[in-house]
Amino acid sequence: MIDRPKPRVLVFIVAYNAEKTIDSVVSRIPRELADLYQLDILIIDDASPDTTFLRSHHLSRSDAPHFPIHALFNPVNQGYGGNQKLGYRYAIQHGYDFVALLHGDGQYAPECLPQLLEPLAKGEAAAVFGSRMLTRGAARKGGMPLYKFAGNKILTWIENRILRSNLSEFHSGYRLYSVRALEAIPFDRNSNDFHFDTEIIIQLLTARRKIVELPIPTFYGDEICHVNGVKYAANVVLSAIKARLQSWSIFYDRRYDCAPADPESLYPAKTGYTSSHTMALERVRDRAQVLDLGCGPGYIASLLRRRQCRVTGVDVAVPLPDHVDEFRFHNLNQGAPYVPANGYDTVLLLDVLDQLDRPELFLEQMRHALALSPSTEVILSVANVGFIVTRLMLVFGQFNYSKRGVLDLGHTRLFTFGSLRRTLEQAGFEILESKGVPAPIPLALGNTAAARILLRINQMLIRISKGLFAYQVFLRAKARPSLESLLNLAEEQSGIRSAAIEKVRTS
Repeated sequence: MIDRPKPRVLVFIVAYNAEKTIDSVVSRIPRELADLYQLDILIIDDASPDTTFLRSHHLSRSDAPHFPIHALFNPVNQGYGGNQKLGYRYAIQHGYDFVALLHGDGQYAPECLPQLLEPLAKGEAAAVFGSRMLTRGAARKGGMPLYKFAGNKILTWIENRILRSNLSEFHSGYRLYSVRALEAIPFDRNSNDFHFDTEIIIQLLTARRKIVELPIPTFYGDEICHVNGVKYAANVVLSAIKARLQSWSIFYDRRYDCAPADPESLYPAKTGYTSSHTMALERVRDRAQVLDLGCGPGYIASLLRRRQCRVTGVDVAVPLPDHVDEFRFHNLNQGAPYVPANGYDTVLLLDVLDQLDRPELFLEQMRHALALSPSTEVILSVANVGFIVTRLMLVFGQFNYSKRGVLDLGHTRLFTFGSLRRTLEQAGFEILESKGVPAPIPLALGNTAAARILLRINQMLIRISKGLFAYQVFLRAKARPSLESLLNLAEEQSGIRSAAIEKVRTS
């Protein structure tokens, strides 16, 4: 039987003005951890004006500690969050499996490390948090002041509601992470302040990494609190709100852009409620021949095929198996594909035009390359940049692109109802229908009663002003005859009529 190497664990101690407690914190790390782990200790003194680094340096050189110690000193104070960033980067660079965060003031018990490390070692969690709130009454018995206890509970309740999570405590500083999980999230973009801890929780939740909470004892001594409570509360709530708005594609912040790649989340089929997709599906007849430009994974095509439509998909990404009848690889930014459309009843261009570099030129090329006839309908949708949410964001100086939505990161051109109509007409199309599409509220909130009510309200407001309240522009159009075809038709008809005149004259 081959012995597996012990997991490498870094116990990372953040220290500031901890000259009186750092020795105790280090000495209390259980010696038995050496039986299960290859454990090292890292102490980073965040520019303390006292002798914290001197004490840490002496510890690293003495024979008393049970584990190797490496002490670092920040010449410039990096803040609570900034100091953590350095420790986690150290863990990543030196190839550790797990990193455990301890505070140099002794507020969190090192004796709990064996229990807290166990879920990580078993592969049952990406992060383990020591919670002072899991055991009823333990926090107050351990000396947590009433105002801190109340603030902790209230803020945790608010954050859970906003983030749809179920943690007993957001504000414990006793945390252990899988280094692999840290590598998967952009923690380096987080705040250097105390709400770093909230931001890294949000990132783990967004990345769908499992968090396990275990009870720990509460200890409050004579340590000095450096946290501005009001500022901290405002920052953690604001961070949670930003993350939730980003999940609704209203706001975008790179620090929360860490969700696993999921084509369906980026290009979902918006069915089951009024949307550009359901409106398009309603207007394509059964057994129609359909050309789906920018078909993506092929969700709309698969729904059309259930109605005996024959669908040809065009895109740079191969659709899912059996979602289209025929697929043609083509980058629409290089122009329209040369696919004669005289055999197609409908051409779909859903949520594509505003992501092209030169949409005006594309429409002109499409009209000619597909040899569009007046009998072929073009159904298209784009985001409405005049949507009220975008206008309100501008009022407050915000113009945030997001992974989805009106300001999709992929958008290269933004349209209103008027500008899209002009673009199509000048490219040689006649508008058959122009509709406003409500926001995909069920996609953001779930298909709940509240979401359905908000959707109906949005639809009512669109009747008042579609330019202001429509989330998307939905159009049906057909190609007007080209000048060449009209000239050919005129010449053809002239020949027929001239022959008829001559026949009458000579008879």
